[in-house]
Amino acid sequence: MKRGAALLLVALAALALGAGGAMAAGWWTPWAQRYVQGVDVSHHQGPIDWRALAADDVAFAYIKASEGGDHVDPRFAENWSASRGLVLRGAYHFFTLCRPGAVQAAHFIATAPREAGALPPAVDLEHMGPCRQGPTSVNVIGEIDAYLDTVEAAYGVRPILYTTREFHDAHLAELRGETFWIRSLFSAPDFRARDWVIWQHHNRGQKRGVSGPIDLNAFRGDRDDLAAFAASTEEPST
Repeated sequence: MKRGAALLLVALAALALGAGGAMAAGWWTPWAQRYVQGVDVSHHQGPIDWRALAADDVAFAYIKASEGGDHVDPRFAENWSASRGLVLRGAYHFFTLCRPGAVQAAHFIATAPREAGALPPAVDLEHMGPCRQGPTSVNVIGEIDAYLDTVEAAYGVRPILYTTREFHDAHLAELRGETFWIRSLFSAPDFRARDWVIWQHHNRGQKRGVSGPIDLNAFRGDRDDLAAFAASTEEPST
């Protein structure tokens, strides 16, 4: 083999290894670029310049509102107010196995405003236990159903379910008829292929307006589809 061809093969192999490592680390996910880009945030991101963030190819955001039965994200009210009119946004609740689903639903409802045009509420299902105080739920799917039904009744739209492969396989495999937001940092989701609408493809992204790492998400559709998804949230009743 000629020396030039050998060097080219070495270079191509190095590029392939580098790309594979970058994708595995969540730094580069080319498959997600065909979809509309968004983020999810909590107090961990600190102060956010929402105007700068929106200008950096961010069309939507999910903002943490609450967790468990009594915790409110300390930056939720600030993020909710500051993001208005800049991105399509929705609120999410971090579900634990330590409090009844109905209690957690009531807590989320008391925290997250119901607004027409907001994205459907989301529930983060990844906590596997154990609980610091009290027992871990034994009827996980029953508590999740209670949460979903209560939140749907309050907001007029069914929540979407954020989950990991681990939690899904442990608790959600038999669930039918729900809409999913899947965490998959290595490649496109390989489960719930027909059921996912949002894909979290990156957990240490960089965006203007945020000083540290941020989760990146891809909405499965175009901007018109995203607008229609947001429009599914009804006007609050008077």
